[in-house]
Amino acid sequence: MFAKAFRVKSNTAIKGSDRRKLRADVTTAFPTLGTDQVSALVPGKEELNVVKLYAHRGDAVTVYVCGGNPILFELEKNLYPTVYTLWSYPDLLPTFTTWPLVLEKLVGGADLMLPGLVVPPAGLPRVQNGDLCAIALVGNRAPVAIGVAAMSTAEMLTSSLKGRGFSMLHTYRDHLWRSGDKSSPPSLAPLALDPPDLNEEKGSVQADPALQGDVRCLTLEEEDKANGEVRQQMCGEKSLSEASEDPSVRGLNPDPTDRKSLKEQMDELLQRCFLHALKCQVKKADLPLLTSTLLGSHMFSCCPEGRQLDVKKSSYKKLSKFLQQMQQEHIIQVEERSRGVQSVVAVDWRHPRKGSVLEGAEVRTIIINYAKKNDLVDADNKNLVKLDPILCDCILEKNEQHTVMKLPWDSLLTRCLERLQPAYQVTFPGQEPVMKKGKICPIDITLAQRASNKKVTVVRNLEAYGLDPYSVAAVLQQRCQASTTVTPAPGAKDGLQVQIQGNQVRHLSRLLLEDYQLPRKHIQGLEKAPKPGKKK
Repeated sequence: MFAKAFRVKSNTAIKGSDRRKLRADVTTAFPTLGTDQVSALVPGKEELNVVKLYAHRGDAVTVYVCGGNPILFELEKNLYPTVYTLWSYPDLLPTFTTWPLVLEKLVGGADLMLPGLVVPPAGLPRVQNGDLCAIALVGNRAPVAIGVAAMSTAEMLTSSLKGRGFSMLHTYRDHLWRSGDKSSPPSLAPLALDPPDLNEEKGSVQADPALQGDVRCLTLEEEDKANGEVRQQMCGEKSLSEASEDPSVRGLNPDPTDRKSLKEQMDELLQRCFLHALKCQVKKADLPLLTSTLLGSHMFSCCPEGRQLDVKKSSYKKLSKFLQQMQQEHIIQVEERSRGVQSVVAVDWRHPRKGSVLEGAEVRTIIINYAKKNDLVDADNKNLVKLDPILCDCILEKNEQHTVMKLPWDSLLTRCLERLQPAYQVTFPGQEPVMKKGKICPIDITLAQRASNKKVTVVRNLEAYGLDPYSVAAVLQQRCQASTTVTPAPGAKDGLQVQIQGNQVRHLSRLLLEDYQLPRKHIQGLEKAPKPGKKK
């Protein structure tokens, strides 16, 4: 469910009454927990937030976050623990065991097939179809995944451990886990249980060495995201002894690319996720915002697919030091509202975060390079681009978030350009260029009728091109030998217009095109000049 990035809808502190209701729901859902354990899981005074989000397939999920870590999530009125909670209460759910190599497939979104189970000497836990179960790895009792049993234990044994065993909901290293502190599973020794009487379960498959000795028999069934077909994949070809000697399996080490990441790359990713979170997710109404919430609920979800945001691997080492740097750059303001708890209380929304001004051609180059770098070009149709979470946040409307997965190149480029803030630059000889936001309006020349049916020429928008209306009026008065006036332009705040008696479009044309050397495309109304041989 959380194999891909999710979209956060809201993040609020839980009310006292809702906190009590949550304790009651936890007691009902997990009756094996004692009163003290429930109180420890849902504390009375510690910070506890409710995060409403949409999974990548559109499921509405409610997540309860305590101390920066997601501890519970609710789906369709059913309450589920996260791996962070199960590491504190490893015996909360019936636990099944699988091989370390299988974990990679589960993280990628695959369900757990029965041939992937490791049958302990004590036999499989007793569960019914639909029961919530935990999945652990060989040699460590700490759960790494949570799923729903697709059949009862009796049906599993009857099927000789073939078929789909568990529909996975949440795993260690998925995006829900990433929204927390991203700690690794603790090392918990497996429970020593006595094997059952062999006469108790006649025909049990636990005595079959073919199901215990070799990883080569493991198969996983995962959904093909492109066409919806189901395929089977082999998990690997290492025996148990080989797998135990593999350091990447034995220690559940992070991805090798994480170890090779430079501090500069992590600093860049950290700032990128920070700025993207402020731009696309954090609203003024969210302030003051806990710094832990900013990181866990906003910045992590802005991390590009395939990359991991880890503050400890940056040069800052701690989020507080990074946010202190952002405060020194006057982007945000951070305050310690209670002892040891920091919050972002203000954001400079006008801070120039985006850097230098970009032309249309530069924007197109950036988008094309981004799509190619992140393998977003559709393999079957090169004219289509797959939309990752960043592109979805930038260019899709709310009603398109879960329906539009790909866009043609021209549509993608057009949407990106439309989302950018338009700006224009005016350059005068010997002066620094003047940059202004918005679209530049052309100089507008019109003819109007005044008293006694006399014509007048009206010129607007001179200021946008650095021209002083009073100076232009003075020049025209001398050239045209006609009276001129400067008045406020209707409908334009602080704008002025020049009015000249008679049809003076020809004089205006020479002044603007020849003397001021303005481009013709930025002047409209020149065609209204009087034709030769006719009175002005």
